[in-house]
Amino acid sequence: MDAVIPAAGRGSRLGELTDDRPKGLVEVAGRPLLAHVLETSVEAGADELVVIVGYEAGRIVDRFGDAFEGVPITYVHQRERKGLGHAVLQAEPHVDGTFLLVNGDNVFAESVEPAVAAVEGADAVLAVEETSPAVARTTGVIETDEAGRVKGIVEKPDDPSSTLVTTGCYVLPEDVFHACALCRPSAEGEYQLSEAVGLLVRAGYDVATVRLGERVNVNAPADVERAADLVERQ
Repeated sequence: MDAVIPAAGRGSRLGELTDDRPKGLVEVAGRPLLAHVLETSVEAGADELVVIVGYEAGRIVDRFGDAFEGVPITYVHQRERKGLGHAVLQAEPHVDGTFLLVNGDNVFAESVEPAVAAVEGADAVLAVEETSPAVARTTGVIETDEAGRVKGIVEKPDDPSSTLVTTGCYVLPEDVFHACALCRPSAEGEYQLSEAVGLLVRAGYDVATVRLGERVNVNAPADVERAADLVERQ
């Protein structure tokens, strides 16, 4: 299975930590943040890695080269950062079949392989977690039926209908690329992956949910410390 890792962002909220490096090269427990994400993808069974780069792309290419732990890497340049849906669309020429997507700023305590396994009984899988209403307003909010199947997904709602949110780990069919191409930009000019997944749901695709272990989304300096603690507890 291919794995797509969006890692094009600068990480401006990390302040001076990204003054001289891209977000993916910020050190977490003695290793680049992106190394943890690549390792997570490989451990889940990825046999091809598609890394989407942008800010200071050359430094990421120089650091990781053409393979990680023996798994080949293809780099795709996202020249304009227009949201996760736009980033994913850049990978289309390099992906064959259903693929794993792990955001390049997420550190997971446990394997994401259960998400990969769950797609055997569905068209797509979203890894989800419960959070506070305040956090739900800042991310993709999921509505599910009694069987845990996705009924809808809304990005950054003002009034969240649930506190079940995405975690930056997905298993998606190739058709999501077409859905991404159909998305309209948000008020901020971004194309949201959540909208593309919503289009699949409305088209009748069976989208399952799984709950993984603890994870840290690295956005601020304090998150770097939290992610390092998580890694060191493993």
